[in-house]
Amino acid sequence: MACINQLSMHYGSRLLFDEVNLNLLSGNRYGLVGANGAGKSTFLKLMAAEELPSLGEIIIPNQSRIGWLRQDQFKYQDEPVIEVVIRGKFKLWEARQEKAELLKQETLDEKSGFRLAALEEVIGRYQGYTAETFAQTLLVGLGVKSAYHYQPLSTLSGGFKLRVLLAQALFEEPDILLLDEPTNHLDIMSITWLEIYLKTEFQGVLIFISHDQEFLNNLSTHILDIDYGEIREYVGNYDQYINHKTLISDQKLHERQSVEKKIDKLKIFVERFRASASRSKQALSREKMIEKMELPDIKKSSRQSPNFQFIKKRPSGKSVLEVENLSKQFNEHYVFNRLSFKVARGEKVALIGHNGIGKSTLLKVLLNKHIPDTGKATWGHEVQVAYFAQDHHEQLNHDAKAIDWLTEESLQETSENIRKALGMVLFTKDDVYKSILTLSGGEAARLLFAHMMLQKGNVLILDEPTNHLDIDAKEALAMSLKKYDGTILFVSHDRHFVAGVATRIIALTEKGITDFHGNYSNYLLKYGQDYLNRSWMAAQET
Repeated sequence: MACINQLSMHYGSRLLFDEVNLNLLSGNRYGLVGANGAGKSTFLKLMAAEELPSLGEIIIPNQSRIGWLRQDQFKYQDEPVIEVVIRGKFKLWEARQEKAELLKQETLDEKSGFRLAALEEVIGRYQGYTAETFAQTLLVGLGVKSAYHYQPLSTLSGGFKLRVLLAQALFEEPDILLLDEPTNHLDIMSITWLEIYLKTEFQGVLIFISHDQEFLNNLSTHILDIDYGEIREYVGNYDQYINHKTLISDQKLHERQSVEKKIDKLKIFVERFRASASRSKQALSREKMIEKMELPDIKKSSRQSPNFQFIKKRPSGKSVLEVENLSKQFNEHYVFNRLSFKVARGEKVALIGHNGIGKSTLLKVLLNKHIPDTGKATWGHEVQVAYFAQDHHEQLNHDAKAIDWLTEESLQETSENIRKALGMVLFTKDDVYKSILTLSGGEAARLLFAHMMLQKGNVLILDEPTNHLDIDAKEALAMSLKKYDGTILFVSHDRHFVAGVATRIIALTEKGITDFHGNYSNYLLKYGQDYLNRSWMAAQET
């Protein structure tokens, strides 16, 4: 379906990948992995012909349709949601729009009648008479409620607008589908639906970037790994790829060590017998052998992990937070009702529960971003909060260079400390001058973490902190939070992350809270309510 021949891509002196040769086949689902900045999004842009390669070519059969999940959620603000989805088949959308204009006429002349007949043919060819039903199926599957389907796109939040654009890409039913972080802003149920849809309904070539390890494992039939300046294909899912890549790396290292030992042994012989009358010829022979021996090349991986370091300026009091009879409602619907709990210094509390139960809203109430309808939340003595918002636009909402934004937000810090923090989260010398409006999701997240590091708060509040981080960065974040000796309240749907960080679980339910002092594994043993397991959540919905 797609043949990639001698493909190379570089920006100035920076090489992303070189001489890539791949055959991508229909029915295969390729997970695209690699370090931040390795070139994953660039590869998708090359496939979509949004950028041109430095060398080589991508050969795709004529008439093949390429679908791409774009992130331009502000482009169709005034259009009904259903029409934004149908735009996925642009010729169908155009025909529907023109037909609607023709039908506004009181009478149709002969020319208009012929045109209307031609439009009906186009609409029929693109399954236009079932288009709205299909679009609604996609939207509901992705968690966009029916009440919004004929409302303007502007009525939805940023995360739900991205769900609509994902529905648009699926509606196109392309031969090649390119998805960049499709699970961002999706809840567990929507991720499960998308996973099943792509496995059972989509028949073309799927190439997708995801930092959701479970999604990669469940969906991938192949992995495309961007590393060492090349793109290498592995058969199997993510875990199989990791095992295979580790095995290859270990074999190369073992081979190199074996050759090095042999060379060392030969050198000892040469040094010992070079001056010997009887054995100098043997020494010379071994010297020539050394010259001909080649050490297996072990290339340097492009993978880098950020060095997150959260420290506190001063400790808080022993009592960090007291929540009493806290309630919040929207449009006469209680998101949560009469919650009460206390948090002590040093606890790492994961807030879990099904989608819509009010986890993010609770964090915003605690931060005075929402006013509660009943009850109160009282912070303890010397508490200093640092907050990571799920929607990065809450803070990164104006045009400024990354280094200038961080300087403005950290006026008490020296320029040396600011640059050091940026370097620790993998902003290179040139990256620090990027506009914050053009940062990728991963870059924006790492910039916000640099800000939190400089804040030196003794309480961290994190709302879906792993959403845009790659797998290596998520591991680095989990390790740093485990080492942090302050207090943490966080919301995450990442099971592995919660299991690695939390020392206490508070599950929000319609009946109140389940409060467990212990890690996630022990919580499951006692209650069995696995809100971070897609299969378990799906079973609760049926």
